[in-house]
Amino acid sequence: MKTVTVSSKFQVVIPEEIRRKVELKAKQKLVVIEKDGVIHLIPQRPIKELRGFLKGLTGEELRDEEDRI
Repeated sequence: MKTVTVSSKFQVVIPEEIRRKVELKAKQKLVVIEKDGVIHLIPQRPIKELRGFLKGLTGEELRDEEDRI
C-alpha cells in the first residue's frame, strides 16, 4: 500500500507504479467520487475505449442494499 501527503494546496502525487499500472497520462482528467469517507480517483477514458465494458454486468454488485428502490 502506498501513502501520499496532501500539500498545503490540497494536491497529491500519484505514485509512479500506480500511474503506470492504470496507464495514466499527464493532463488526463480524473473523476473524483467520495463514498462513506473514501475518495476514489477514476481516470476518464475516451468513449471508444469503453465500448463493451459493461457486458454481462448486473446492477446487483454495484449498489448498496439501502440505495435500492
